[in-house]
Amino acid sequence: MNARDPHAPLPADAAAQLAAYSARRWDEALLPELTDYIAIPAKSPMFDANWEANGHIDRVVQRAAAWVEARRVAGLKLEVIRLPGRTPVIFFEVPATKPGSTGTVVLYGHLDKQPEFNGWRADLGPWTPKVEDGKLYGRGGADDGYAIYAAITTIEALDAQGIGRPRCVGLIETCEESGSFDLPAYLDLLKPRLGEVALVVCLDSGAGDYERLWLTTSLRGNVTGTLKVEVLTEGVHSGDNSGVAPSSFRVMRMVLDRLEDARTGRLLPADFHCEIPADRLAQARATAAVLGDEVYKRLPWACGADGGPVLPVTQDPVEVLLNRSWRPTLSVTGVDGMPDVANAGNVLRPYTAFKLSLRLPPLIDGNAAALQLKALLEDNAPYNARVSFVPDGRAGAYGATGWNTPELAPWLSQAFAEASLAHFGQPVGYIGQGGTIPLMNMLQQGFPQAQMMVCGVLGPKSNAHGPNEFLHIAYGKRITAAVAQVMAAVG
Repeated sequence: MNARDPHAPLPADAAAQLAAYSARRWDEALLPELTDYIAIPAKSPMFDANWEANGHIDRVVQRAAAWVEARRVAGLKLEVIRLPGRTPVIFFEVPATKPGSTGTVVLYGHLDKQPEFNGWRADLGPWTPKVEDGKLYGRGGADDGYAIYAAITTIEALDAQGIGRPRCVGLIETCEESGSFDLPAYLDLLKPRLGEVALVVCLDSGAGDYERLWLTTSLRGNVTGTLKVEVLTEGVHSGDNSGVAPSSFRVMRMVLDRLEDARTGRLLPADFHCEIPADRLAQARATAAVLGDEVYKRLPWACGADGGPVLPVTQDPVEVLLNRSWRPTLSVTGVDGMPDVANAGNVLRPYTAFKLSLRLPPLIDGNAAALQLKALLEDNAPYNARVSFVPDGRAGAYGATGWNTPELAPWLSQAFAEASLAHFGQPVGYIGQGGTIPLMNMLQQGFPQAQMMVCGVLGPKSNAHGPNEFLHIAYGKRITAAVAQVMAAVG
């Protein structure tokens, strides 16, 4: 066993060995398995109502579990847990190798995927994996099917070099892209088995660039649901009846105007905003100094009216970072009740339905916001139209609450800095992310003393949820080694 000081810097040769091991295992074992994983359309339950019958989620779970067990990590115990009517969870545990270690590292990821979306390059597709220019293309590899494989590799890397580590527990779910509505039941079941959680490592987040280790400092909450406006029981001739029956689309606009200022995108209800903590403002300024205008230039902008690109909401890098991490925003992500343009006749449509995604600041309660949003949109409907907002989720859990990382312990801050320098040659970066990982708030409440390491491979243009999603392979190798090094510092 290694008797080094658990918080002492890892020797340079040991860090190099972790990096070499990680790179080798990615090439030999992770990439072939991830390639097969991408080919399986394991869509999250929200996007595949027949997920159980279709069997895709079970297939990726069984493959991942078999891969982990084949690694023959000393003392590893793994089980696939299935609660009735819920998506399965992989739970594994590996005993500590560090003398006197009492804390547990929880390693988190998910195996369910977002739907296909359109706009993929002609030679790419969501279920057709392809490696090109150091990137593995396809749905779910980066978000974040790689997580369970990288998690086991961090343990293997430390053990192979004889570097002591704490007890490690893996929690891999299959409902994350649906808001993790199955996860609370599993956390209640597994909490006694997690032990004294010292560090949570979440591998489902993003990176500001591919040049350094990026740690996520906050995550937004989210409310999704379907807003439907009905004015007629069937479509009618627009020449005869427009001006008589109100357009369902115009009523939709009127209802959404209660929520959003269409000129600026600002959400109007004060309860959907929160004060941005001073330390997060300071970190945003520091990150803006590193990334500059790349924080918005990296987007795939269309050609604008003057031949140049479409402009962002703001060109101030600090404001861009705050807009995407600490301010509420509304997106319309789907539509129903509208025929394709090629098949659109002169008909006044009976209804319009929008799928809404409301991102919330990290400190706003997601479920309370969902109920408030429903009342705001439905009450006092224009023209007495039938307006309904049905939030996603299950009874009593309609919105996901965001997360703001607790203050870092000095030893962990030091470990982050050393790991970034050792494996990237650059100082560590801190960034707030606009996405939502419901687990983080759940674990923060359940284990208030635990430290958090939230990171991931979703860097510039990796385009999770959209077309041409990719995993940056070199970054995946480096972040695996960096996580291993941080785990070695857990006393």
